[in-house]
Amino acid sequence: MAPKSDNTEAIVLNFVNEQNRPLNTQNAADALQKFNLKKTAVQKALDSLADAGKITFKEYGKQKVYIARQDQYEIPNNEELAQMKEENAKLQEQLQEKKKTISEVESEIKSLQSNLTLEEIQEKDTKLRKEVKEMEEKLIKLREGITLVRPEDKKAVEDMYSDKINQWRKRKRMFRDIWDTVTENFPRDIKEFKEELGIEYDEDVGLSFQAYSDLIQHGKKRGRGQ
Repeated sequence: MAPKSDNTEAIVLNFVNEQNRPLNTQNAADALQKFNLKKTAVQKALDSLADAGKITFKEYGKQKVYIARQDQYEIPNNEELAQMKEENAKLQEQLQEKKKTISEVESEIKSLQSNLTLEEIQEKDTKLRKEVKEMEEKLIKLREGITLVRPEDKKAVEDMYSDKINQWRKRKRMFRDIWDTVTENFPRDIKEFKEELGIEYDEDVGLSFQAYSDLIQHGKKRGRGQ
């Protein structure tokens, strides 16, 4: 079922404003297929928005090209633009450092053997949690800064971060399976045995797997809102 006319216009207007670049009907229709909007409905919405002055357009022969109204955006002055470029350069450096760190983490993960001992799993898990925390701190800096990093680069970094979270989840599950097997029908006090081995759960060191995992959804919501 296709959206109603008013809702269609709202979807199309939001898309045009988010893109903020010249668009023809086909561009918009292709991108808005996920909303079950047909090309005729998109064309009608674009014309209606243009007639209402909510977007602008230019005609090139028989084709119309639509663009968001530029008076709704703040245009930086030369000083602000220079500052943005400087901050962008810093963000690019941080991004390259992050890619290098992630590459090193990936190499480390690939080197892990499938039959790790309980002590090795605990050691690798601690190291991985530390690396994930460092990556999360760098991500926060990227997200709080002026987002001049290319969208595809940002997505690649967030995809890699998501992969590390999945690795963390697998390691937690692997440890829990081994630990449950070792301690099943164990005659001694489990807590004392855990302390004797020097094993610490995430919560013991003030880490929350769920908090780091939630950052992935937070980033997606923020991305849609920008």
